[in-house]
Amino acid sequence: MPVQPFRPQFMKIGVLTAALQELTPREVRDKDPDRAIEEWAAFAREVGADHIQLSAALHPTETDVPPEAMLDPVANTLDLRQPFDRDRAKRAKAALAGSRIGLSDIGYFDNMLHDDAAVRGKKHEFMRRVMDAAVLLETDAVCGFVGRNQKRSMDQNLVDFAEWFVPLLKYAKERKLTYRVEQCPMPGWTTSDNFHNNIAYAPGAWIALHRICEKHGVGDQLRIHYDPSHAILMGQDTRSLFQYLKDEGYGFLIGGFHVKGQVIDSRGVAAWGYGGQTMERGDWKDGEASANPADQLNAWKKQTVLCEHELPGTAKHDPLAYLQNRSVDWLDHQLAARELLTLDVPNTHLVVEHEYPKARVQEKDRLAPVLAGSIAFTRRIDEAAACMYALQHEVLAAQDIPAQGRGREAYRS
Repeated sequence: MPVQPFRPQFMKIGVLTAALQELTPREVRDKDPDRAIEEWAAFAREVGADHIQLSAALHPTETDVPPEAMLDPVANTLDLRQPFDRDRAKRAKAALAGSRIGLSDIGYFDNMLHDDAAVRGKKHEFMRRVMDAAVLLETDAVCGFVGRNQKRSMDQNLVDFAEWFVPLLKYAKERKLTYRVEQCPMPGWTTSDNFHNNIAYAPGAWIALHRICEKHGVGDQLRIHYDPSHAILMGQDTRSLFQYLKDEGYGFLIGGFHVKGQVIDSRGVAAWGYGGQTMERGDWKDGEASANPADQLNAWKKQTVLCEHELPGTAKHDPLAYLQNRSVDWLDHQLAARELLTLDVPNTHLVVEHEYPKARVQEKDRLAPVLAGSIAFTRRIDEAAACMYALQHEVLAAQDIPAQGRGREAYRS
């Protein structure tokens, strides 16, 4: 009987630079934009990451959404108000190399299907600049949303996707890039009652979009940057979601991960259900959508009344929360990814995304140990899952020794 050696494979551990927007104060980085990348590279090494996901965004003076209406502060670690040329890229790469930090990809999270042609055009132009920067920085992917045209139905948005988003994928293809879509439904993006404002919010939608991409020759450019916090928000569990992709023949679609949890508040669910607060939020005044950006922030009660983001390692969970899909079972998450998805594990990125509100401090000295602890937790969870997978599916399987027990099962109710 053959003997299989024990050789666990680990994923790449990184952090999204939006975790600390003010690492380099804006008055400093506005004058010297690339200073922010230099300081984040050093900070990433300090907190124990191996890679960064570089956050890009329209500058607060250029965005169509006022900062007061945003749940998260503007995070433009990569500042693209001025052309990102080879000299800027050389400086950034030197900073990354000096701190021994890799670059997973560049993230720009915005609505690529905005109904206003001028606004949409500005966002697309910025995304193309992000792609050009990715080429100069020698990374192979960008990360972002698809978005939604608020004036049209979901089926009509599929038409808009083919007309408006596919050209972005063709631009990516010309540059040998992949566009990895994060699946957050972005319920607070609008004061309307729409909950799903990013049409790429679930596996059924991913498959529909990928089929459109295949018709246009850009199927290889569309991949998913899976974030389990959003699955929990929508009542899904990771293992069933991955199993569905495998069953449908789309286990290859997930190409990277955000490591961010969600803790469901049972009291909030009792009050409003999983659709969140639908009335008296404060984003409407006297029967009209408020023009005050600070009021518009209340649209996020569609999400925040029933859940709170978790920074991995910071939350204590009732074991029943795992069974009810009300929190992320991190160990099974990493194990299921290996068991059910088509992954090149050693080249797959796990990116810690910090959005736990109570720990979202903007002072470096306070945040550093928090991020260090979460990154260490993420690394050890992945290592544990890798060891379990190698032992159960390779070492024991080669000797025809069954693993004990059943573990979590997909679709179980």
